[in-house]
Amino acid sequence: MRLHSPTPTPNLPDHFYFMSQHPSLKGKSSISARRSVLKRFERVELLRKRGQFKDGQRVIGLPKTKPED
Repeated sequence: MRLHSPTPTPNLPDHFYFMSQHPSLKGKSSISARRSVLKRFERVELLRKRGQFKDGQRVIGLPKTKPED
């Protein structure tokens, strides 16, 4: 599938035309805000450190957990 530019450049072959990316679609490296929501494995690790999670316990329905500062 080829993506074409609305105004072709005569110096470049057809396969070098790409659509531009919207500025709001940033990569992870450019996001500087601290995440307030943890992934499940991060919550389990944090609860283990705090002594609130034991081996064999279910990972569904974990309590809400704020990230460490």
